Amino acid sequence: MRPGRDWRGIVRKDVPAGLVNAVISVPDGLASAALAGVNPVYGLYTSVVAPIGGSLLVSTQLMQIATTSASALAAGQAIAAYPESERAHAMFLLVLLVGVFLALFGVLRLGRLSRYVSHSVMTGFLSGVAAVLVMDQLAPLVGYRPSGANELLQFVDLIAHVDQFDFATLLVGLGAIAILVGMRRSRFAAAASLVALILPSLAVAVLGLGSVSLIDDVSPIPRGMPSPALPDLGLLGSQLIGAAAAVAVIVGIQGIGVSQSVRNLDGTPNDASRDLLAQGVANAASGLFSGIPAGGSVGQTALNVSVGARSRWAGVAGGVWMLAIVLLFPGLVGKVPMTVLAALMIMAGVGAIDLGELRSVWRTGIGALLPMVATFVATLVLSIPMAVGLGVLLAVLLFIVSSANEVSVRALTRGPDGRIRESDPPVILPSRATTVLEVYGSLFFAGARRFEEQLPDVTGASQPAVVIRLRGRQRLGVTLIEVLDTYSEAVERAGGRLYLAGLSESAALQLQRSGKLDPDRTVDILRADDALGSSTGHAVDMASAWLANQHRSNEP
Repeated sequence: MRPGRDWRGIVRKDVPAGLVNAVISVPDGLASAALAGVNPVYGLYTSVVAPIGGSLLVSTQLMQIATTSASALAAGQAIAAYPESERAHAMFLLVLLVGVFLALFGVLRLGRLSRYVSHSVMTGFLSGVAAVLVMDQLAPLVGYRPSGANELLQFVDLIAHVDQFDFATLLVGLGAIAILVGMRRSRFAAAASLVALILPSLAVAVLGLGSVSLIDDVSPIPRGMPSPALPDLGLLGSQLIGAAAAVAVIVGIQGIGVSQSVRNLDGTPNDASRDLLAQGVANAASGLFSGIPAGGSVGQTALNVSVGARSRWAGVAGGVWMLAIVLLFPGLVGKVPMTVLAALMIMAGVGAIDLGELRSVWRTGIGALLPMVATFVATLVLSIPMAVGLGVLLAVLLFIVSSANEVSVRALTRGPDGRIRESDPPVILPSRATTVLEVYGSLFFAGARRFEEQLPDVTGASQPAVVIRLRGRQRLGVTLIEVLDTYSEAVERAGGRLYLAGLSESAALQLQRSGKLDPDRTVDILRADDALGSSTGHAVDMASAWLANQHRSNEP
């Protein structure tokens, strides 16, 4: 029987933790929405509904579902082509679709697929997103609007027009950065974002710095929460659907990273697929309540743990506290300078670049370095959905290539001391002798052809006996079956015989169903048992008996 809910612990630990989460979500939500190119208040709406809807379903109980810079940036790029009058409605529809995709990923149990995403690709992508975030926010930090087809060109244009920076705007933004840097090295680090939001805003109001743009100047903040409404389905199109799928992948991968890094205090297991479903519900709710994308936040989850949260109710409490802030203090939100939001996002971007991971991948070798650099550059010059697609494609290609390159064939021989030794296989099969071969690596697709290239040549051999050890392979691809069939025919033409040892029951059945490798003429198939080397030893005995029989048959 599951223990009863500890309401006293929830009130004592989770409710205060929720308040801290809500306070920190104010600057994060505002900045993320500004980054996405929509009214900053939409980030606050997200911080109300997403934590409540998601926290009730997550398996990783301390995961904080919040706005993230990567998903905001991707969403902003996805709706950039829409007219300004339609951009907000396109955002809400995009977020709803993101929720549908994430929920679908969860229902299909796709959380386990994260293990197939290359770490070097994700390092390059996340570093690229962080770099784009920093470059994108430099414009509001200095009070200048650059031009260019992508963030890289806009950054170049920004540098070329230093003389057009607004000095007051820049000074306020740098002041916010100074507060963040100074406080994050102190024991008050948890409050750094909030102080960096409040003090520069007060300075602008007190000093009357009219040239500094405020949130109210860009997007007036409405009072209260919007009623739930279905987004405008007339904006639905293939491009928006594709962008939603890419944003869902970004949110999902980041959320899985959080799921893998935080353990539940009650000992219950984490389920990445269930967490995907929870993030899907959170985004669907956000889309219905005029919000932006949300997902498992590394920073806010770490904060949630550090302030003593004990269960999922800290996330729910955070959403309720945020609702109180939105209802009671909407006017104050509009007085925040845009340069302060930019400062917060720039520091978030700088903090997201893990120099240690970059150095580690850089030193690992060209196989890891190439996808990291390619994905990083693609994120800078292409849209984020395209960069994600390129990263996934590159990871698949690298897996195929590396799998093929790692295939090796070794010859096994028993020494005078009885030990089995490995050596390079013979270039040409020896006549009237048994050759035992061990195979390492993946034998699917190109790996099977690489295996074929390393098999000893049958040309010129007479009555060779070949034992190929295939233990541990549960499935045999079509290409491998074709390679084995071709090799068995070549061995048969040389008057020899092929033995496949250590096959699992499923692999043996595959060979049977394929209709190739006729066991009555050219091949003996020996199934594996629980004794290592047993089927291989039996195959060697069979080959020796067969060779002896061939020798007797050839005697005059």
